[in-house]
Amino acid sequence: MTEIRNLERELSRFRGRLLAAALFVLLAFGLLAARLVWLQVFRYEDLSTQAEANRISVVPIVPNRGLIVDRNGVVLATNYSAYTLEITPSKVESELEPTIDALSQVLDIQPRDRRRFKRLLDESKSFESLPIRTKLTDEEVARFMAQRFRFPGVDVRARLFRNYPAGESASHLLGYIGRINTAEKQAMEEWDDDAQANYKGTDYIGKLGLEQSYERELHGVTGFEEIETSAGGRAVRRLRSHAATPGNTLVLSVDMKLQQLVEQLYGDRRGALVAIVPRSGELLAFVSKPTFDPNLFVDGIDADSWRELNESIDKPLLNRALRGTYPPGSTYKPFMALVGLATGKRTPQQAISDPGYFWFGNHKFRDDKEGGHGMVDMYRSIVQSCDTYYYLLANELGVDVMAQHLAPFGFGQLTGIDLEGEVRGILPSTDWKRRAYRKPEQQRWYAGETISLGIGQGYNSFTILQLAQATATLAAGGERHKPHLVKEVLDVVSGQRRPVGTQPLPPVAIKPEHLAVVRHALVGVNIEGTSASAFRGAGYVAAGKTGTAQVVGIKQNEKYNAAKMAEHLRDHALYTAYAPADNPRIAVALVVENAGFGAQSAAPIVRRVFDYWLQGLYPTDEDIAAVQQGQATAPLKPPLPVAQRLPVALAAVAASMPAAALAPAAAGSAAAARAAASAPAGAAR
Repeated sequence: MTEIRNLERELSRFRGRLLAAALFVLLAFGLLAARLVWLQVFRYEDLSTQAEANRISVVPIVPNRGLIVDRNGVVLATNYSAYTLEITPSKVESELEPTIDALSQVLDIQPRDRRRFKRLLDESKSFESLPIRTKLTDEEVARFMAQRFRFPGVDVRARLFRNYPAGESASHLLGYIGRINTAEKQAMEEWDDDAQANYKGTDYIGKLGLEQSYERELHGVTGFEEIETSAGGRAVRRLRSHAATPGNTLVLSVDMKLQQLVEQLYGDRRGALVAIVPRSGELLAFVSKPTFDPNLFVDGIDADSWRELNESIDKPLLNRALRGTYPPGSTYKPFMALVGLATGKRTPQQAISDPGYFWFGNHKFRDDKEGGHGMVDMYRSIVQSCDTYYYLLANELGVDVMAQHLAPFGFGQLTGIDLEGEVRGILPSTDWKRRAYRKPEQQRWYAGETISLGIGQGYNSFTILQLAQATATLAAGGERHKPHLVKEVLDVVSGQRRPVGTQPLPPVAIKPEHLAVVRHALVGVNIEGTSASAFRGAGYVAAGKTGTAQVVGIKQNEKYNAAKMAEHLRDHALYTAYAPADNPRIAVALVVENAGFGAQSAAPIVRRVFDYWLQGLYPTDEDIAAVQQGQATAPLKPPLPVAQRLPVALAAVAASMPAAALAPAAAGSAAAARAAASAPAGAAR
């Protein structure tokens, strides 16, 4: 049977298929052409930049951190370069632990290195380079580089490390730097774009003290390098670069020789001392004892060292000068006397009869002297430190009047020092108590609570920095300045020096005749009063006030007996002073914790501070040992010139300095000196 085919229909079908195929091909080529136009025209700049980035890497250049030097140019914080062995976890081809185990066969990697790396790994991102070993020797670098091919993602880098040449000295004011943690990275995200860009490549930041407060000054300006790289990521050549600008130098007002002298005088005792220039606010010494070594924190402190510092009963990490609060004890009395004069509640001649106690209701407030001081006017109340005089005065003034007149001196107020973390302390008032407590019966102020405030006890709680500023204000006749540790900032590029803290604060209004009464009595304290023995034979006239502050209360019918109390429950020894009395150039406040009487344990330290600063004299080893043991009422050994008694830690630095830099301030006025050799030693208070 013959098949009859419709050629016309098949031909039409073929043409349709051919047309569809042609349209499909044209559409495919159209899409390809459109894609090429999109990539070559509309995405040209973006893709060109990406292509360029594939062969050009922009590497940040971290600047050298600025130096910190004391007022004489002694270097307190500097940098040194060292090699570190670093791992980038995202580039490690195998597991991290086997890689570290293999590395330990080439280099010495201790368990503490592993623990530190694990902690950094938990705080960082996988693409960051983290150190597993620091401060490699040249031999160790050579040994690793010979086998580097075995460890992808592991490399040796040159890093700058912070160093504190004085070790534990001045650690609380200097602070330290440490690796940037997650919380700090999140905080940086709130910075403006320029600030964030300036920290590209930066791994370390100031954590405490001046390193933290002046972080932006010390950090410098980050530079960059454009590096041409191969397909494997290896650097081929440097295309262009912009050098980093080193951080500025901080020039402190602190005298490091004085700082270390005070730390020596404290010995193993706890406490704090602040020395300040009354008419400028410059801090000459800022001591908190015990101290710690900030070098431990630079690479990341190991667990054992951290546990030792953090769990110590002596709390070496606590900045006692900035954050420790203490009742001021009898050092409060000169300020109470000024309030009594300002309000008209007392006149200089007005006297009270002191039987040795003050009854208020059913409570007996005892005076320190059994049987009392007899008839006491304002001069004797300060010189002999009569408690009863100030019990009566506090009762007449009331808590709110005291707070109103004492707040301008800085009690219970932030001083504004150039350190972070300052605490306010407590200047009690009825308003303060309402805010401090929740229960209505606790918020109420009871009249009996006012009495002990007059002698610096009760709710009174201030920092030694506040006490030093108040003493400086009194010494300067009401003139006030913000305390500051940094005297000036030195721009390392331009060489310009920018002064810090030069603007005075609003003064305290004190009538000259009132000031004269109190200052005369403070001189009397060191001539015939409670601290006369400490200043016997001094070549200048100093004004001061001893203080002894209770740590815990005792029952009404019991007497204080230090021998029967645990050491950390004994009274604190305090002392405030300034010199020379007629033209004060230095004011000091200090506390020696649980050391008892201020005249025995605190005043002798200030005597050596004044001897050094006003006369350029440094105590002998025997005298330092006597002060440390609270036995400095014995005759003084002949002091030595400062140049012969430089602390060992700074001797090498000082040897390269000009002789003029080793001399402290000029000696005090000889005309101001008054003979005190025959003055009787006062009662220890």
